[in-house]
Amino acid sequence: MMLCCYEQASSSIKTGITTYIWILTNAKPAERRGRVQLIDANLLFRKLRKNLGDKNCEFAPEHIDQILATYTAFQPVERELDANGDPTGIAVQVFDNSDFGYYKVTIERPDRRRAQFAPERLEPLRFDKSLREPMEQLWSEHGDKVYEPGFLKSQAKAIQAWCDEQEIALNAKQRAKLVNTASWLRQRELIEVGHQLMQSVGTEETADFNAFRNRVAKTLKARKIKLSATEKNAILNAASWYSDDAEKVIDKTLTFTKGELEALSARLGCGIEDLGHFGLYAQPDGNWLTYESSTDLRDSEAVPLKDSIHRYFKAEVKPHVPEAWINLNTVKIGYEISFNKYFYRQKSLRGLDAITRDILELEQKADGLIADILGVTPADLSEEV
Repeated sequence: MMLCCYEQASSSIKTGITTYIWILTNAKPAERRGRVQLIDANLLFRKLRKNLGDKNCEFAPEHIDQILATYTAFQPVERELDANGDPTGIAVQVFDNSDFGYYKVTIERPDRRRAQFAPERLEPLRFDKSLREPMEQLWSEHGDKVYEPGFLKSQAKAIQAWCDEQEIALNAKQRAKLVNTASWLRQRELIEVGHQLMQSVGTEETADFNAFRNRVAKTLKARKIKLSATEKNAILNAASWYSDDAEKVIDKTLTFTKGELEALSARLGCGIEDLGHFGLYAQPDGNWLTYESSTDLRDSEAVPLKDSIHRYFKAEVKPHVPEAWINLNTVKIGYEISFNKYFYRQKSLRGLDAITRDILELEQKADGLIADILGVTPADLSEEV
């Protein structure tokens, strides 16, 4: 069970601090197992004769008796309304455990990239991505001296002081890499490789990153240049950028037998024609494509446990983002209890007659100012009432 009440401050402006009381047990009666009872008792209180610090109210014995009786009954209770239509008394709701649960589902969208080799795009390859700021500082201050043996180690204290001033935290491995001449030389070699690729591939801009990537791979093979996957991606990323009007970036090309497709669709709980909702796209030649996702466009959805992820996706996501797909590999289950969600009741708006009466009262206090602004007389307002 979860009970909600409020503590009120004793200042002239009352501020409520929500207080929750949890009752937890692993020995529930059969009728309570798998269920949660929420009791909202924040409207039950009496004023203290003398404040206790910032506290100026408490539960009266009759309030405690009412809460205990409500807890024992284990039945929903609708909030009552007083003569003015304001909520009063206690409110109770009973839920299944799963009512509070949700799937946190990652929604992916395809990466679309334009690409072009240019000297200014290759220049950032001089710096390791994880150490870009301190490396840029060293380069701007010392230039080609950073490639001289022993020079960087002589600057270790100065660069550490600069990092501390800029509030840049470096671990021991990063500090060692920053003053390692071999690391700087390797970054410079990447720029040189980039320029070789630019000579072969050209400087024309393209909206088809897939073709651009293939030309880069063929050039590297033809020139017998060996790069790690990280280094190759660094060059490709330096020479490309996201663009809505570019082609989707292909991740993999896959082939499936009919039996494999039927098994896959059964496991995902969808038809073969809906496999695109999970990131598998059929091609005219019988192959299937997956696309690289854009981290900047990645989003997440909270799907109630009692709902279907696929149904929710088709109804709530697909109509608005047609290119999106579900990443089932990242699905997590979470739980959240929000009292406001279950007990909030919107107060009815005042009627037009009440608002008009207030306007008339203000008009009398303002000595005709409101009537001048509205271009009417108090008599006009009275006739409308």
